[in-house]
Amino acid sequence: MSSLRVRIGVLGIVLLAGALAPTAAQATAAPSPTVEEQRLDQAVPQEILRRSGFDDVAPEFARALQSAHSYAEARQVVQRQGAVLWRRAVERAQGRGPAGGDLSRDDDRPLYWARLGMTRQVRTWEPGFGVSERQRAALLNALERTSRGQTDIRYPGKGLRRILVTGFDPFTLDRDIRISNPSGASALALDGTVIETDEGPARVETAVFPVRWADFAAGTVERTLRPYLPKVDLFTTVSQGRVGRFDVERTNGAWRGGFPDNDNIGRTETVPVTDPASQPQWTTTTLPYATITAANTGRFPVYDHTEVTEIPAGGTDPVVRADGPTAGSTARAGGGGNYLSNEIAYRATLLRDRLGLHDTLPGGHVHTPVLQFGAGNTTEVTDPEFVRNRVDIIDQVRAIVTVAADASFRPLRK
Repeated sequence: MSSLRVRIGVLGIVLLAGALAPTAAQATAAPSPTVEEQRLDQAVPQEILRRSGFDDVAPEFARALQSAHSYAEARQVVQRQGAVLWRRAVERAQGRGPAGGDLSRDDDRPLYWARLGMTRQVRTWEPGFGVSERQRAALLNALERTSRGQTDIRYPGKGLRRILVTGFDPFTLDRDIRISNPSGASALALDGTVIETDEGPARVETAVFPVRWADFAAGTVERTLRPYLPKVDLFTTVSQGRVGRFDVERTNGAWRGGFPDNDNIGRTETVPVTDPASQPQWTTTTLPYATITAANTGRFPVYDHTEVTEIPAGGTDPVVRADGPTAGSTARAGGGGNYLSNEIAYRATLLRDRLGLHDTLPGGHVHTPVLQFGAGNTTEVTDPEFVRNRVDIIDQVRAIVTVAADASFRPLRK
């Protein structure tokens, strides 16, 4: 393209939604689907989508995207349909609207696989007007945020307590493609609900996060939580942890242990945050862990988990400490390990502390039991014991949140 044509093209560009529509020279070829998106073609995800009625999500989204005549229109499609997917998943989980099939309503997997169908459409989409790499990334970011409930956190006015709960996508899918994550299922079940506490009703709002190192390094946790932590009365991040037990994690560490994420990428490094010069090696829960562990919240035992792995001050080798870190030590694993469960707990509590809320805002991390299939089930996507386990975990998460609220809330000022 000659310099004259470039000048003419630039002069003819129209500003749309605050972004420049790309010229042919600016547009880039669509990238290939990610490792995570490629799993969508397997039989199990397709069965989950079909048996929940969510198999129509990606095709309808693709048609809407193809009808867009500009980047601005495409962004509107992405934001609208991402939000619709989140609300549809919440309503299904909470018994409103059609079930869409015989898969139990408490299942978090339809949302996960339907979202991947949508992100794959955006990633591989090649419109006639062209999109730049930056614009495609912006579309994907908008889709991720809206379809995870991160832009749907709404609290009413005065007179109602505010609780924020987060969950995660399924993970370790190459080990078993059928996996569900009870923390994500709990987020869908609790979103927008009201729980009764000793100090009155409390509104619960939720969001779900990806199991990808890169998203966390890009600040997805802080971007989502920062507007709300100064306004809520209690928060807890939730993830799937150990077999047969809940854990309230006492201490979180500033270390990534390298276990592969949902794109099969590992990271072994200090948790990357803004202002690393002031970054602590450890953060702590401010949830009322003693009260939570003493309460009868459900059939699974709940533990105050204090173990960490550290390199002691002046040392070189990691040491496991049953009762938390020692002074001056370097983190190698928090109570929740050194994967993304630990990292969301670390980031959320570090954000709490940097906002000056350590002494006033109860918050921390809860690990759920591993969600297990019934004995002998190695191929079916669901079974009665699997559903019972997930429902019981969801109910116990709700009970734990209620106990934490009862122990933390003080009377509202008149």
